[in-house]
Amino acid sequence: MSDSSGNPGVRSTRDLQGDAGAFGIREGEVAVDLPAMPDAGLYFIGRIRTPWTHRSDCPKNSHQAHEAQAVCNVEIDHAFQPALAGLEGTTHLWLLYFMDRAPRNLVVQVPRRYGEGRGTFALRSPARPNPIAMSAVRVLDIAEGRLTVIGVDCLDGTPLLDIKPYFASTDCHPDAVVGWHRARTEEAAEEAPPAPG
Repeated sequence: MSDSSGNPGVRSTRDLQGDAGAFGIREGEVAVDLPAMPDAGLYFIGRIRTPWTHRSDCPKNSHQAHEAQAVCNVEIDHAFQPALAGLEGTTHLWLLYFMDRAPRNLVVQVPRRYGEGRGTFALRSPARPNPIAMSAVRVLDIAEGRLTVIGVDCLDGTPLLDIKPYFASTDCHPDAVVGWHRARTEEAAEEAPPAPG
């Protein structure tokens, strides 16, 4: 199958209504045919327990999750619990998890918030070829193979892929820029009415 430009393996909105699962597909989005076999296997090392069972209730990003202050539990499978050794006194961690209910075939998406198409790799959407998400979480407690945290933005039961320590000295980049987002922010600032003064 090809898109209107003749690119094989690429499908447009016209070609697949509803193929993106519960997410649906919006006008202007592009999906592809995925390879029959994945390149690598992954071990789910546990599950993330959150209060959110529906996508509409779930925070859209880790920032919203921190603002919500929802306490979540990360249950580590017994075999992997020894890997928690050394985390005592840790305040923040990276959690990497698999958004198992997200579509994997969208390569161009039209977020409702922005209203125009962007390549999947320019977005933080869970819909991606490998729906791996990450959140920097605040640790409240570590006990008996369970982490109690704040800052997760996923549905209840989401599979956990990995845990990594968060190092403020190397993981924080205040000068980081995403080009299209900066341009959008600058446009909004130019269109804003002047402050009364």
